Amino acid sequence: MILVRVKDTLNLGKTKFKMRGNLPVNEKKREDVWFENKVYEQRQKLNEGKPSFVLHDGPPYANGNIHMGHAMNKISKDIIVRYKSMSGFRSPYVPGWDTHGLPIEQQLTKEGHDRKKMSTAEFRKLCRDYALKQVDKQREDFKRLGVAAEWDNPYLTLQPSFEAEEIRTFAKMVELGLIYRGKKPVFWSWSSESAMAEAEVEYHDVTSPSAFYAERVSDGKGVLDQDTYFVVWTTTPWTIPASEGITIDAGFDYSVVKPAGDDRKFVIATDRLSYATEQFGWQDVETIKTVRGQELENITALHPFDSDRKLVVMLGDFVTLDSGTGLVHTAPGFGEDDFGVGKEYGLDIFVPVDDRGYLTAEAGPDFEGVFYEDANEIALNKLKATNALLKQMDYTHSYPFDWRTKKPIIFRATPQWFASVDKIRDQILDALKDVKFLPEWGQKRLHNMIRDRGDWVISRQRVWGVPLPIFYAEDGTPIMNGETIEHVAELFEKHGSDIWFEWDAKDLLPEGYTSEHSPNGTFTKETDIMDVWFDSGSSHQGVLAKRDYLKYPADLTLEGSDQYRGWFNSSLITSVAMSGHAPYKQVISQGFTLDGQGHKMSKSLGNTIVPADIIKKMGAEIIRLWVLSIDSSSDVRVSQDNFVKISDSYKKIRNTIRYLLANTADFDPQANTVAYADLQPEDRYMLVRFNELVKEIRQDYDQYNFIEIYKALMNYIITDLSAFYLDFAKDVVYIEPEDSLKRRSMQTVFYQILVGLTKLMTPVLPHTTEEIWQFLSEPEEFVQLAEMPEVQELSGAADLLAKWQTVKKLRTHVLKALEEARDQKMIGKSMEAKATLYLDEATKQVVDELNVDLRLILIVSQLEVRDLAEAPEDAASFDGQVAVQITPAEGEVCERCRMTKTDVGSDEHFPTLCASCAAIVTKYYPEAVTEGFEEK
Repeated sequence: MILVRVKDTLNLGKTKFKMRGNLPVNEKKREDVWFENKVYEQRQKLNEGKPSFVLHDGPPYANGNIHMGHAMNKISKDIIVRYKSMSGFRSPYVPGWDTHGLPIEQQLTKEGHDRKKMSTAEFRKLCRDYALKQVDKQREDFKRLGVAAEWDNPYLTLQPSFEAEEIRTFAKMVELGLIYRGKKPVFWSWSSESAMAEAEVEYHDVTSPSAFYAERVSDGKGVLDQDTYFVVWTTTPWTIPASEGITIDAGFDYSVVKPAGDDRKFVIATDRLSYATEQFGWQDVETIKTVRGQELENITALHPFDSDRKLVVMLGDFVTLDSGTGLVHTAPGFGEDDFGVGKEYGLDIFVPVDDRGYLTAEAGPDFEGVFYEDANEIALNKLKATNALLKQMDYTHSYPFDWRTKKPIIFRATPQWFASVDKIRDQILDALKDVKFLPEWGQKRLHNMIRDRGDWVISRQRVWGVPLPIFYAEDGTPIMNGETIEHVAELFEKHGSDIWFEWDAKDLLPEGYTSEHSPNGTFTKETDIMDVWFDSGSSHQGVLAKRDYLKYPADLTLEGSDQYRGWFNSSLITSVAMSGHAPYKQVISQGFTLDGQGHKMSKSLGNTIVPADIIKKMGAEIIRLWVLSIDSSSDVRVSQDNFVKISDSYKKIRNTIRYLLANTADFDPQANTVAYADLQPEDRYMLVRFNELVKEIRQDYDQYNFIEIYKALMNYIITDLSAFYLDFAKDVVYIEPEDSLKRRSMQTVFYQILVGLTKLMTPVLPHTTEEIWQFLSEPEEFVQLAEMPEVQELSGAADLLAKWQTVKKLRTHVLKALEEARDQKMIGKSMEAKATLYLDEATKQVVDELNVDLRLILIVSQLEVRDLAEAPEDAASFDGQVAVQITPAEGEVCERCRMTKTDVGSDEHFPTLCASCAAIVTKYYPEAVTEGFEEK
């Protein structure tokens, strides 16, 4: 039996080249090879001395397996770092984990550990062990995604060296006078029994009981009579026991009115009068007089529950006319605005609610021991009993929740430690101007958050975290200065922060330390820990400034959009305090991953898609390609269908690569490469076109424009390769003699496209490209150790691209004509056709100048080119420049080249071959002449 086609003689795809899929199994094997050969470390060694590019990893929280948001985030970072590492940069990637905080305490409580029945040191050890197990679990998850990183030396916020740098950051803020202790309303989580930062709060719509009620004038200052009542509004009736005033706006007009049938007179903002009249059902309302808000300042009223308590009328700028009555119930212990106006007027900060959300005896006997939400009904009933309640109605509004426990929080004034944002606000905003954002609106968003945020409450009433390095003297004076804090930092660096809870205060202070505030030399320790956002927010010091192979500020950080009020925010504040500049040069923010209907993923809803499940079924490469294909600048919907579609795209990539590999199996790039000037016209064009792709994709990589990379890659593979170049390539690589110029020319371009595509895809599909690489004759053992393809200066490229647009347009017209002929049953396959082209002068000139084999490009057996003027009426006309006539080709089908020719059988040795194929077989396979031809 004789094999008469090159494809057959090489047996391509059957023995020499076996590129198997089975990604779920083979990816893991490939990853093991990377780790055994320390490929990441080899890449870092190769890049020594090159310009550095550092992407700083915002630490995920160490709790549970990774979710799809984690995968999107880490793969995005990996794509960027891999690309930079292959593009002339030293780009180490140090992953990190946030390992302190309430969720770990809660998890241990769920597992049955009662921290109140063990020592703090014992409980902290349980927390540490749990956190480290979670780090190991997530590290394996991230590694299985194919992420290349310094996995053996990550940063953890519980590491002693990190904690020490965090303490030094705190010391710098103390030195600048930014740290202070105060009593002001903070987000208080009764479910966690701790203060919370803004970044730990999420908002949900809730329905609350709102109340309009009347408070009688006590001292009208000659402006109001004592039978007059202020009509106030509140959405938190449970805070009425803590009411200390009424806030109005100095510039509003207020009407004193008397409704028919009521002996009382009421004060309401004039612009809200018609609304109030309708709500209260008042009839024949008489306006007695109108006064300006500023005239009512310092008038007092009686508390509705206690006639001995006086409420003062105050002027504030937070009162609006959008809702309510223009008079606001004010409890300075339970709201930031209330607190501010209360301090201005010298009111006490009254907070009759305990850590667990229960009202205390100070609230009065009717409220003592009542949970705050249950106190709403008691307060409303008391208002009804005194005829003070004018209207009760439900009110739907956005309300803050603890993002961990998912329980509502309260505003509660408690003694806390704060970091002043106000003192360095302008400096922070100036530093922000030097940071680039993607999307660009991110800069304005963070700017507005910094502009509007209050001081940062940094203390937490928990145990699993970094202690606040503050001592107290015998008279209660806080001791925190450079000497004491640096000493604590040095101790933490050596022993870890557990010693704060294990050692006495005197052992934590510098030897022989004294203070005039402690005549007996006795000191105590602060029991609160630092906000975990201070932990991660100090990573620029604990990681970037600490490791000499990194740099501070980082070139880039990339996190979810929730980090505008989280890590982007906290690290910016601490960095400006520490060094006067932002911790990053550029910020990329991504949206959230939602389910297919746009809902938040939740285990309780059963709508989660776990990366591990996709990997088991399809492989990590499918997730990685999905990340490339999405616009992650906004929220991303995730469904199984997404991955099925991406799997189809992956198969197109893989099958195209298989074809290219199969048809370069006998190609030696050292011996067989054809020079650019000697390439066939179609091959030269495809090399120029690929060069354009390299330019386009590299620009998109540089701009972090993932979705455009995906579009360009898939368009090139589907349109330029599969539907064009590879469509007619078989008539060269299978048919032409093995060593012919025409075949080697095409193989040269095949091979260069293969090498270039493999490198371009490596940041995204490293498992696949390493598999491809083993079949290429390149010097690097791993493609990850190669460099990105450079954009070449190819002579005549622009002219070539323009002319080939004409040829490709012509090809489109012919393919349409062939399809119509096929529909008319005139032909079957295109090789059964003869195409007669009638071209205008311009088109004919382009074809002549390119010297291209149009018959090959059009995949027809016979071709004739004539002037457009000769076109018959039945020819298909296109654009007035081209006409095409399709007729059946004359002759018989050659069994080797599949073309219809008139000289089939002209060689007696090969009766089923055309003259050209017979000559090739005779020359290159002479045994066929003596053995005869057998159809395989």
